[in-house]
Amino acid sequence: MDTTTHVAQTERRRTSPPAGSAGPSAGADPRRGPKRLSPRMRKLTLLIHVIAAVSWLGLDVGLLTLSVTGRISDDPETIRAAYVAMDVFGDVLLIPVALFTLVTGVLLGMGTRWGLLRYHWVLTKLVLTLVAFTATVAALRPGLEQAARDALRTPPEVGAAASDVLVAPCVALALYTFMTVLSVYKPWGMTRFARERLGRPGAHGAARGK
Repeated sequence: MDTTTHVAQTERRRTSPPAGSAGPSAGADPRRGPKRLSPRMRKLTLLIHVIAAVSWLGLDVGLLTLSVTGRISDDPETIRAAYVAMDVFGDVLLIPVALFTLVTGVLLGMGTRWGLLRYHWVLTKLVLTLVAFTATVAALRPGLEQAARDALRTPPEVGAAASDVLVAPCVALALYTFMTVLSVYKPWGMTRFARERLGRPGAHGAARGK
């Protein structure tokens, strides 16, 4: 056996997968990526995420109902009760529920084949959730506190803060509805970042041609 043949055989043994292993030709789909969560952990994380997301949605429905009640009521006690209740919900539940929704959503993205940057719909949901969480912490919570302080005055005041806490739940409900549609229909396909990592720059054009 000459030196060239020996080197070629050594290189093939070094680069070939071990016997019995599943290579790319065995049906592996590089788009799926490694599933880092076991089925049990995935289901548990998904359950917590759904509960948190539904709770966040329910809180916004409740805040919207109380805000409308405070705006249209002529009874001072009803106005005070509505805005104080909104402040209590914001203090006790709003930020923890929003944080649970964000964290479990990130864990599901990282721990399943969907990833965080792999598909347009997942990336869009992540950005919208971050926007909603930031707005909740930076704008809605202070607005609820101010609206409650205004309502506790004699007579109760329904001013700019009350208008803000009326608009915020409406915007949030629109965002959550859109994100729910994304979760169900999963539109748009893979991102350019994911296609480049897979080494398939022409995948987007091929997908559009189908």
